[in-house]
Amino acid sequence: MRRLSRATLGDVPATIAAPRGRTVGGVGIVHFGPGAFHRAHQAAYVDALLDHDPRWGLAAVSLRSRGTVEALAAQDGLYTLAIRDAESSMRVIDAHRHFLGPEDAVATRALLADPATRLVTSTVTEKGYCLAADGTLDLGHPDIVHDLGWPAVPRSVIGWIVAGLAARRDAGFAPFVPMPCDNLANNGAKLHAALVAFARVDDAALADWIADTVRVPSTMVDSITPAADDALYADVAAALGIEDRAPVQREAFSQWVIEDVGVADMPDLASVGATVTSDVAGFEKAKLRILNGAHSTLAYAGLLRGHTSVAEAMRDAELAAFVDAMIRDDIMPMLPAVPGLDLDGYRAAVLKRFTNPAIVHRLDQIAQDGSQKMPYRLGDTLLANRRAGRMPHHVVMALGCWVAFLVKRAEAGIPLIDPAAESLIAAVAGATPRQAMAALIERGLGIPAVLRDDGAACAELEAAAAMALSGQLSLRDRLL
Repeated sequence: MRRLSRATLGDVPATIAAPRGRTVGGVGIVHFGPGAFHRAHQAAYVDALLDHDPRWGLAAVSLRSRGTVEALAAQDGLYTLAIRDAESSMRVIDAHRHFLGPEDAVATRALLADPATRLVTSTVTEKGYCLAADGTLDLGHPDIVHDLGWPAVPRSVIGWIVAGLAARRDAGFAPFVPMPCDNLANNGAKLHAALVAFARVDDAALADWIADTVRVPSTMVDSITPAADDALYADVAAALGIEDRAPVQREAFSQWVIEDVGVADMPDLASVGATVTSDVAGFEKAKLRILNGAHSTLAYAGLLRGHTSVAEAMRDAELAAFVDAMIRDDIMPMLPAVPGLDLDGYRAAVLKRFTNPAIVHRLDQIAQDGSQKMPYRLGDTLLANRRAGRMPHHVVMALGCWVAFLVKRAEAGIPLIDPAAESLIAAVAGATPRQAMAALIERGLGIPAVLRDDGAACAELEAAAAMALSGQLSLRDRLL
């Protein structure tokens, strides 16, 4: 079977969207980390933008290996995006123009120095920014130590961005805009501070220039992107009639929220569906409390009710109604208004995503690391309600389900996947629901310790844990 490329693009069936007849323009965006999420998410937005503005082609830079960029280069940058949802579809993406690996330092440096490059994006995972636990640059990180000693061939995205900015300053050009696209809270401010800290080690003047002139927008990105598998390769080949060795897949829902930092002559991503706002933090809070809070609730309550996946749990009408009521009655009233964010529309979109039959999200995976997630996904909502004089009955029940999950795992001797596993087991093993809840609150494990002084909340939390452990987890009374 022939392989997808510009030479074979004409063979793609007309029923599949593809960039037929598009003018190939230049590069305006350099992207570090061209993995599946970038190609399914940001590149899809850029591909749509290129239909009417060809200046913003992408240069894909891989910092660790050549596999992805070589696969893209062999196909002239073309690949298939498969939407996996109740209504599935496919589309051929044509957003990338250059394909660079770790050995292509000269070409990467030239692209960063080119004034035509206006935006430098990155999806390198949270670890890729080489930050310490407090969110500041870890100057002892091996990649940072290397880049400070051998700046001509950086290993880290921090070293590369600073090298590019230094070249722009030395040439008298305006800086490009670095834009992190990993889900790290306040990612723009953290990246900006890391760039300044890195530069200040050897060049205080460069550090001051970056601090004063470089704008780094915060972003929030969201779209479930399963890894490519044999089924995807087979489906794409059958649909296209030609082979594609670099396809990606995601759900239909996609969100890209970008902070407006007031820089002119940038790609108009808002015209292709991105949200440009002055309040990325507001979108992040809504996602954390609505999407992630509901996800965790489905995980713990769903497991207690015998379910294994999110879609299966959503087919439980009582549980689905409970989660909907929790969002409407407990979570949304405690969220501030955010320009451009329709909370009720977002609630509906989240619940629809949970029913997607084409993507399997295992509840036992979502249930991992609960001690780290509960304070932000549900605990903050509980505290906000109590400060407002309200009792969020649904959130309380969700936390009770988490405690019941811990107790049942301890009783069955099933290991917990959680950084605080030992402390959690010590708190709940052999304890009554009341004792377990009290111990978790007292130690601040997953539930805010400040609640120990809130007798009404403690009593309700203990009752919720007892109900969840009773073996008769009925959520019906919580819907009244």
